[in-house]
Amino acid sequence: MSKGQINNQIRKLRFTQGEMTQAELADKVGVTRQTINALEASKYSPSLELAFKIANVFGKPISEVFFYQATE
Repeated sequence: MSKGQINNQIRKLRFTQGEMTQAELADKVGVTRQTINALEASKYSPSLELAFKIANVFGKPISEVFFYQATE
């Protein structure tokens, strides 16, 4: 089975939403700024609940915020 990672559009979406800071997004979804930073850097994969919360903040379907990228 090939490995992969979950990538996202969080940073891009924050800037299209009035330059929302990582801290502001973190407050809206109930996590720390460090968690948002790790998500943006693809160093951390969100729980399904957190992924839905983030997508809801941006008014986007989850598939427009997060995507799986297989690696060999």
